[in-house]
Amino acid sequence: MLKKIVIIGPESTGKSNLCSALARHYKTGWCPEYARSYLMENGKDYTYEDLLVIAKGQLALEDQYSHQLRSAGMSPLFIDTDMYVMKVWCEFVFNKCHRFILDAIAARRYDLYLLCNTDLPWVQDALREYPDPETREELFRIYRSLLIDQQTPWVEIKGLGTNRIRAAIKAVDGLLNS
Repeated sequence: MLKKIVIIGPESTGKSNLCSALARHYKTGWCPEYARSYLMENGKDYTYEDLLVIAKGQLALEDQYSHQLRSAGMSPLFIDTDMYVMKVWCEFVFNKCHRFILDAIAARRYDLYLLCNTDLPWVQDALREYPDPETREELFRIYRSLLIDQQTPWVEIKGLGTNRIRAAIKAVDGLLNS
């Protein structure tokens, strides 16, 4: 049975790198964040409606990777971003959230969340918006509150370099060996 593990957290907290490292460690696949490719192609000046397009694209990408791994008999699938991230993004930027995203949160099931802490140094790139530590911490608290108030197990991941990866592997092993 395919286990799905979602990596979430504020910008520049190592989500994509962690997904990649975990997929290599477990010899499986990972689903990238759809928003990055969408914004690189369409520009970083996005609208509220763009976030709905991005959310639908993320779910389609997740379904594609899920199907591929199931067909290959592989597990787990590491997912860089889910609808909680879309909810936070919508509400933080536009003070409202699409019903589609809220419904997807209610409908989708995952086996584990890894919440990336903001203890990594900020790395600027063309798409990132919130480099200041106060905003990063506020976003982290929002993600933590969302995870506390839902049923899926979750683990906060922190530390630099191999310590961060080791903490994530320990959390994933806990799920896989239970």
